[in-house]
Amino acid sequence: MKKTWMLPAAGAAALGVLGSSYALTRYAFGSPHGDQNDDLAVPRSPQFDARREEIQAMIRSLNRIPYEPVYITSFDGLRLAGRFYPGQPGAPVMLCFHGYRGTPCRDFSGGASLHLAAGRTVLMAEQRSQCGSEGRTITMGVRERRDCLDWIEYVRRRLPGADILLNGISMGAATVLMAAGMGLPAEVKGIIADCPYTSPEEIVKSVISGMKLPLFPAYPLLAMGTRLFGGFGMTEADAARAARDIKIPVLLIHGEDDRFVPCAMSRAIAAANPAIRLETFPGAGHGLSFLADRERYARLAEEFIHQTTGKDLG
Repeated sequence: MKKTWMLPAAGAAALGVLGSSYALTRYAFGSPHGDQNDDLAVPRSPQFDARREEIQAMIRSLNRIPYEPVYITSFDGLRLAGRFYPGQPGAPVMLCFHGYRGTPCRDFSGGASLHLAAGRTVLMAEQRSQCGSEGRTITMGVRERRDCLDWIEYVRRRLPGADILLNGISMGAATVLMAAGMGLPAEVKGIIADCPYTSPEEIVKSVISGMKLPLFPAYPLLAMGTRLFGGFGMTEADAARAARDIKIPVLLIHGEDDRFVPCAMSRAIAAANPAIRLETFPGAGHGLSFLADRERYARLAEEFIHQTTGKDLG
């Protein structure tokens, strides 16, 4: 009798594990829905709440600037969307990548405005599975790094010879660093990475711990789910590991009071390559360094862009 029940019980347990893994994976890495794709849906937290009206005002200002919708096809056949803002002839191109369940105009409402005011061309990519780009699964930079390389090729074809700088925030910052580890064409002169994480594995574990959940079984279920249902592994790409092989200048920016991506992650990335420059902002939360000290943030960005491209600004 015991043997009769063993197989059905084992099957039910296996289905339970698979079901839990699928549900957690879709919850954590599924495409944003509803107001998550709304530019004005600023995240809810004490740090963002204190800046909500200021951030929304910047978003509205950026959304009033005309842009050209542009599209590419990813290596795996997805239609990826972007916003192209032409700058002055010969100006550097800022290729920008937003964060996890962010939007280009929300995440770059401050930075893009700086670049446009200086006459630079701005291309804000809409990351796969988010905003207007196709896909069902956010892969935390694993596949997005290859999308970054495809967007670089788009810029090279459209503006031959133009200097390109990669600019990312949060997951977008990790994405551009991971892409750089794969090798970049000579037109890419530098990288500005704001509050990147070291790797998908480490940020997922950090978030689980921050939510006061046990790493076991939460992380193993997610790790299994990304393989089975997302088609990627959280250990396939690593920004800190990629940083060791980056040959171009990198400016890392991170808020010291970041409660989502610990500032220690940028310190670990910077430690991987002595050529990487790290600038931290006291009291700044996740992605809020620009608002914490606009003057310093703008000065750092402008100096870095001038040093890497040799072009005067403004």
